[in-house]
Amino acid sequence: MSKDAAILKQSESGLAGGLRYITYSTSCEQQYLPPIRALLSKDLSEPYSVYVYRYFLYQWADLCFLAVGESDQIVGVIICKLEPHRDGPLRGYIAMLAVQEEFRGRGIATKLVRMAIEAMIARDADEIALETEITNQASLRLYERLGFLRSKRLFRYYLNGNTAFRLLLYLKEGAVITPTRAPSYMEPPVDEAPRAGTTLMDDNDVS
Repeated sequence: MSKDAAILKQSESGLAGGLRYITYSTSCEQQYLPPIRALLSKDLSEPYSVYVYRYFLYQWADLCFLAVGESDQIVGVIICKLEPHRDGPLRGYIAMLAVQEEFRGRGIATKLVRMAIEAMIARDADEIALETEITNQASLRLYERLGFLRSKRLFRYYLNGNTAFRLLLYLKEGAVITPTRAPSYMEPPVDEAPRAGTTLMDDNDVS
């Protein structure tokens, strides 16, 4: 392991399935940002510049977790942020999630999401949000199994024209839970436009 890689904080003392789960550090950008971009760009619903990644990683590096294999190979990544939502609840946000195809089915995505949830709970988050394409059933199963609820349908949300579900995980008692679905005749033609940095990168890891 390189000197820079050694700076990364270990999130677990041991190995899980031959993998290490670590917290991203901006001091290791040169080593880790290129493979993170390469992994995420394979399946992103819309393309992102390096500045979008830096927007998240510079401000919320402690909410970005990596699954690292042999020779420091990145096989999974989750990128998140945490900030007040419209002067209301402190909302965590899962922006991107990906696992290399050959490593899917091992529970890596589930582990990364749980690590992100625990980190945001430790920072007193009230809720966590994300978006995922409505056709991505594997992603929906993953998040709903972890307690996320379908909050809103976002028509033509992504630049590729696909529609998304917004999912919410309420972390504190007393939160107002919105309906998970609405009758089709009540759905507006357009909910909101796509915004850079808010697309969830889904994978198919549902173990």
